[in-house]
Amino acid sequence: MSYRNKTYIIFDADTDIHYYRLMTAWKSRDKIDFNFFDAHDINNLWVRSTEATIKAKLRERMKNSKQAIVLVGENTKHLYKYVRWEIEIAMEMDIPIIAVNLDKSNGATSKTPPILKDNCYFVNVPFEMKKIKYALDNFPDEYHREKSNAPSDRHYDWTNRAL
Repeated sequence: MSYRNKTYIIFDADTDIHYYRLMTAWKSRDKIDFNFFDAHDINNLWVRSTEATIKAKLRERMKNSKQAIVLVGENTKHLYKYVRWEIEIAMEMDIPIIAVNLDKSNGATSKTPPILKDNCYFVNVPFEMKKIKYALDNFPDEYHREKSNAPSDRHYDWTNRAL
């Protein structure tokens, strides 16, 4: 198995890509303490690629991932062709999943994909740079200790946490 050090980001490419781009912008800024190894840098996909080719490339990216982020937006729970498939593959590969709520809520919401709520030990965080960074730094180890407690609606209590 290859060395896993990447973060795989699952999102609705039609409506939520600007949130993904914002995260990559945070990463590129020297004065901002936010970094992740983006699994989407691994191989190129073309708009005209077949579904089978796209899924093969996405699976390859995920094999190099230490953790996955699901950007939870308005339509996320309704997307099956890629988003749900990517979540299923992450679960199959035993990759810790961080659900990042684009509406900035701290817990699971009605927008959270049921596959996560019903089957997975995952954590919810709001779309805020420091809180996402905290989850990236801390959740993978917790996941490997606590995943037998699935399913969970895990979230952090931010009131007493220094960020």
